[in-house]
Amino acid sequence: MKSKVLSHPIQSLITLFISWKIFLLLVALCSPGPGYDTSTTLATRNYQLAAPLTYVIDKLTRWDAIYFVKVAARGYKYEQEWAWGWGFTRLITLCTAAIQKLGVPEYEGLEAAIAIVIAIVSHLLSVIVLYHLTLSVFSGAVGTAFTAAALHILSPAGLFLSAPYAESSCAFLTFAGCLLFSKSLGPSSVSKDLLVFASGLVLGLATAFRSNGLLSGLLLLEEAFRTLFTLMQGFSLSTVCRLVATGLGGLAVAFGFLFPQYIAYSEYCSDPSSRPWCGWTFPSVYVFVQAHYWNNGLFNYWTLSNLPLFVLGAPMFIIMGVSGLWALGGGPFGSDTKAVKSQSLPDERGRQVLRNLAVIQLLLGVYTLTTAHAQIINRISSASPVWIWFLAVGFSKRTPFARNFVAFMVIYAVVQGGLFASFLPPA
Repeated sequence: MKSKVLSHPIQSLITLFISWKIFLLLVALCSPGPGYDTSTTLATRNYQLAAPLTYVIDKLTRWDAIYFVKVAARGYKYEQEWAWGWGFTRLITLCTAAIQKLGVPEYEGLEAAIAIVIAIVSHLLSVIVLYHLTLSVFSGAVGTAFTAAALHILSPAGLFLSAPYAESSCAFLTFAGCLLFSKSLGPSSVSKDLLVFASGLVLGLATAFRSNGLLSGLLLLEEAFRTLFTLMQGFSLSTVCRLVATGLGGLAVAFGFLFPQYIAYSEYCSDPSSRPWCGWTFPSVYVFVQAHYWNNGLFNYWTLSNLPLFVLGAPMFIIMGVSGLWALGGGPFGSDTKAVKSQSLPDERGRQVLRNLAVIQLLLGVYTLTTAHAQIINRISSASPVWIWFLAVGFSKRTPFARNFVAFMVIYAVVQGGLFASFLPPA
């Protein structure tokens, strides 16, 4: 059975993906009532779509999804709406316009339906890209690649990867950018330089969808320092080209964050004294609204009333920390760590990508734990591949921790799906 699955890995993954999505959707559709918040009901009551489709949209358009859909339909109207990724809202708007040009009438609520389709398709694409990224990093280990991709399907992000949220799009673009970066490593050539620049462009798009994509720029930053060090050992045109391509790629990542900030600045700051953040040395509407409207900030979330949300996020914080240390060479397979690396990561390219992504994952975990709303780690971790690889390797070695954690992921995703569809925490 195992050999049959691995002989057609993509087909098997698609089958698992469809089955899991249908199951989670049924959980959502069977969840009781609108929950304590009727925002979605008020938003969907004027939808002109068929009643069954409106019911599905109603169950999936919860919490932040309401903002994404509203902004996509009418643009950014209120300052606090800039907390939601510009890239995702613009993609919804572009797809809606494209579909209408093909002859589809302008229905009220069409943006919500399109956003759900984008989220689901992006999740499927992220599964496939993660499979190929794992093959690249783990030197063709098909079993590890298949297991990692399957675990990404069962992500604790759950229904957030089907709802109008930017998580699945960010994961797809992040994995794609990492894959391009991985392919760019090795002997210098024009094609490799183009790949590293392309990785920066894709990671820049990921950053425009979710700000945590900015951390992925560390891949290019380390590569730039490595290339600069090589250049200091001796001048060569190929090294200069590599440095330029890597630098441009890094700028593309930064652009993905800065461009939406520039748009907001142009709208709100014609008079620098009009809003408090306009006069900052580095004015950022995103940083301001996160702190001012959502109370993000160092230890701001550390209150007794939020303790249950820290408990909900604790398993992901633990595995992201443990797996990050594992990828940096600190266990937890003990004496087997070197064996795992020597068998699965025989070259420096795989180790470089794994090491950098581990640092990025650890930084994301620390930032979320200390500065953001802790429970969101369960969904934003979907764009971090290292903890998935850790589980995939552990699962193949039949470690109890890996098997138990996978069971937790499934249970959490199911429970969270029912709560999410009923407009109940955590979100």
